[in-house]
Amino acid sequence: MERDDEGVLAPRLRLGGVLIRGAAAGAVGAVVAVVAALTVGGHGERMEFLAVVGGLCLIVGGVLLAVGLYFWAACAGDIRRLRDWPTVSGQHDAASVVAPVSIRLGALGLVVAPVAIGLYHLVDGAAYGSWLYSR
Repeated sequence: MERDDEGVLAPRLRLGGVLIRGAAAGAVGAVVAVVAALTVGGHGERMEFLAVVGGLCLIVGGVLLAVGLYFWAACAGDIRRLRDWPTVSGQHDAASVVAPVSIRLGALGLVVAPVAIGLYHLVDGAAYGSWLYSR
C-alpha cells in the first residue's frame, strides 16, 4: 500500500468493506459463542449464558454501530485505518480512526446476537436429557 501526502495509507477505507470484515469477525465470534455455550453445564446456566451474551451483543453492537456511523458521516470521507493513528494531528482526526473500529465491533456484535438468541430458543425447546438440553 502506498501513502498519500498526509502519510495516510491509500486507498481510504470504504463502508462496505468495513461492514463485511466486521460481519466475518462476527461469524467467527458466533462459532466461539456456540462452543462456549455448549461447554456450560446445566440447563439453566446454559440458557442464562446465551441470554446474557445475546442481549449484551445486541445492545452494545447496536450502540457501537450507531456511534461508528455517526463518526463516519462526520468525517466526510477522511476515514483512516488503525495503523494511521500516528498521522492524527488533532482531536477531530481521532474520529476518523474510531469510526471504522466502532463499525467493525458493532457488526461483530450484531452477527453474534441472533446466533446466541436463536441457540437460546433451541436450548429452551430441547427435550429433557438431550445433549442440547444438558443436565
